Amino acid sequence: MAGVTDRAFREIVYEQYPGPAYTEMISAMALLYANQRTFRMLEVEAYRPLAVQLFGSNPEVMARAAMLVAKVNPDFLDINMGCPTPKIVKNGEGSALMRNPDQAARIVAAVAKTVDIPVSVKIRSGWDQESINAPQFAAKMVAAGAQLITVHGRTRSQFYSGHADWEVIQAVAETVSVPVIGNGDIDSLETAIDRLNNYGCSGIMIGRHSLGNPWLVARIRRYFAEGVVIPEPTWEERLEVMLQHLKRAVTYYGAEIAVRQMRKHLAWYLKGLPDTGAIKAGIQRATTVEETKHILQSYQETLKK
Repeated sequence: MAGVTDRAFREIVYEQYPGPAYTEMISAMALLYANQRTFRMLEVEAYRPLAVQLFGSNPEVMARAAMLVAKVNPDFLDINMGCPTPKIVKNGEGSALMRNPDQAARIVAAVAKTVDIPVSVKIRSGWDQESINAPQFAAKMVAAGAQLITVHGRTRSQFYSGHADWEVIQAVAETVSVPVIGNGDIDSLETAIDRLNNYGCSGIMIGRHSLGNPWLVARIRRYFAEGVVIPEPTWEERLEVMLQHLKRAVTYYGAEIAVRQMRKHLAWYLKGLPDTGAIKAGIQRATTVEETKHILQSYQETLKK
């Protein structure tokens, strides 16, 4: 998720319970132009498995960018063909490629021939309800060299409205010979169990429902690894992780950027806790790390009473 699954967040999730993670979407063109902010996205952690996620529409540019990505030794390289954001789609990137499977296949082939690491592709069910083409599209990507397919069960026209269609995801899993990861509406352990057991997937991906809730990922990972159901976090645990996340963000991005970036994360973390209206407003106004920490620590003291 762009602007969300940065290094600080990935480490917080991993330390709740280890497992694979994806970087934010990285522009292939920006890498070739040596954009400093984009290159910082390749400053990745030691925790593994890790996928670096690239997007672009030009096979040659994607292949050249893939060579740069390979230098950080990710476990695999993921090509995003599912992002619905207008500024991405208007350039023929992201989910726009669902309407151009031949170009998408050329991209996959160019990248797969250039790097020695496995290549995966993330797609949607289709462009709109009248053009559901995920099974055929996925088969074309596999023929071009993709070794794993992730499917978000919504069309581009849906963005994130409505519900993910897991029958389309199942159809992809029944069509291709490589592992298929299902994505969409995984909001609880119970949902994860149902989707993994009943739709033919090799795994599931959790996106928006991990916002402010890294414990959801941990609960699901630990259940499938050990058969153990861990409890929901206490408010003390939630506040402690918020402070840890803030500290990591400061370490990696500096105080000014960290304070701005953490506003949205902290709002997500605070969801469901009591009397957070004034706390959220204060965090939005805070301009320094000290102010933000003081607001959180004061809230901690309030909850103890």
